[in-house]
Amino acid sequence: MSIIIPDHLPAMESRDFPVERRMRQFEVQGQPILLVKHNGTFSAIGSKCSHYGAPLIKGALVGDRVRCPWHGACFNVKTGDIEEYPGLDSLPCFKVSVENGAVSIVTSLKALANQKRTKHMSTHSPNDRSTIAIIGTGPAGLVCAETLRQEGYGGRIVMVTRDDHMPYDRTKLSKAMGTNASDIYLRPAEFFAENGIEVWTSKEVVDVQVDDSRIKFRDGSLLQYSQLLIATGSRPLAPTCPGSNLKNVFLLRTPEDANAISEIAVNRNVVIMGSSFIGMEVAAYLSDKASSVSIIGRSSVPFQAALGPKIGELAMKLLQDQGVNFHMNTEAREIRGDGGQVSEVILRNGVQIPADVVVAGIGVTPVSSFLKGYKVAVDRRGAIYVDEFMRTSVPDVFAAGDVVSFPLAMMEGHRVNIGHWQMAHSHGRIAALNMLNKRVPLNSVPYFWTSLLGKSIRYAGYGEGYTEIIMKGNLQDLKFLAFYIKDDFVVAVSSMNFDPVVSQIAEIMLSGRRFTKKEVLKEDFMDFGISI
Repeated sequence: MSIIIPDHLPAMESRDFPVERRMRQFEVQGQPILLVKHNGTFSAIGSKCSHYGAPLIKGALVGDRVRCPWHGACFNVKTGDIEEYPGLDSLPCFKVSVENGAVSIVTSLKALANQKRTKHMSTHSPNDRSTIAIIGTGPAGLVCAETLRQEGYGGRIVMVTRDDHMPYDRTKLSKAMGTNASDIYLRPAEFFAENGIEVWTSKEVVDVQVDDSRIKFRDGSLLQYSQLLIATGSRPLAPTCPGSNLKNVFLLRTPEDANAISEIAVNRNVVIMGSSFIGMEVAAYLSDKASSVSIIGRSSVPFQAALGPKIGELAMKLLQDQGVNFHMNTEAREIRGDGGQVSEVILRNGVQIPADVVVAGIGVTPVSSFLKGYKVAVDRRGAIYVDEFMRTSVPDVFAAGDVVSFPLAMMEGHRVNIGHWQMAHSHGRIAALNMLNKRVPLNSVPYFWTSLLGKSIRYAGYGEGYTEIIMKGNLQDLKFLAFYIKDDFVVAVSSMNFDPVVSQIAEIMLSGRRFTKKEVLKEDFMDFGISI
């Protein structure tokens, strides 16, 4: 049954809707709805981001879309469709009418109860004999498969992974380490069956025979394809110092790794090699569970290259206040053991750290070794070269996600390799569209986040090679905004407790507009208007 609810919006009169409050949230039958006014027209969509449920009323409204304040996903306010990631689902959209200056929403109880909406998908047609193979079941591979079906592709879709699991949220491995794998699956198994998407788990690719359009697996089986997406991501680098093969020396890549670390670390001495985002998140998670947590880092402070020394100092202090120990400007020289199990880590400077568990977070490398000897071009690190359409050097072979080197539009096509969860989603969509000959180029602003002890740092842009950081706000109050400057222009921004500014600036960067250092230094810079 349909419900008309004008009385829930007593203050909502179209003639009095102020420009500065173009979005308003209302409760309708106990469910929040976001009402938006743009160019004199009203629209209504679900009010919670489909990724992690952030309140979109606190996001950035630019033109016909609203960007999530937490992680940067974007939704069209007229249709509810997701237009930028992370996340997979769109939002419900409700009919709006205006009579005599009063705004009414027409909906149903069933529609109100659904906070997410999955786009309509086709399924496999027996008459379509083509096959698209996708190596990798991360966000790039999954979004590619879903986009293909959303766009009406009727051929066979086969996703393959060496993992034992269906596609899952890998970002939670370092933030919520004790989570069951099934609890972080991105889609239930029946979703794939309903939409004609095959998922082959525990299948390791050992060879891609591009001349014959064929994939070979370790078990000897073969898969013939018409088009191929390589979305194998990256793998953590293993330590090479003596003792690295001792028991309880871990890498973090799978749910099993995360669960093993979180279980063994309780009331034990944990040493984390590397002060990267993964290492810091693991330390934060274990800080109230382990007997001791020690971080070893090569730089002076964590995040120094990416976020700068001041933010690195702040992040370090947050963890130090929780009892985490830091050994910076050094690295592990040796891991020593007793009876085959870790007992201590010896640093380059001679310091000995007691250790029952060691977690290595010293970097990653693209997973592309199975391509050696073939025509798919890679860089010196093994990242696969793709163009703005996610095409490799071989016809009908595409690549996406952490495994690729791609031209970044906001940097005028400068090639980058970015391991962001959000960017991998975008890659997957663009790859699918171009597999279907849509000729849609990639144009996405990098956006990532890290969480430490309940405090989140958000980041948008591409700051590699920045020469200066301009700070706004107060680091001591845990409320700041940092602008990364290169050649007198803002190339990236990070923040804590300054929502939704990072999302606002991401939208401006996407439009092609550039901020200058001179603009940022103005006292009234934070009063900038968003009008694109």
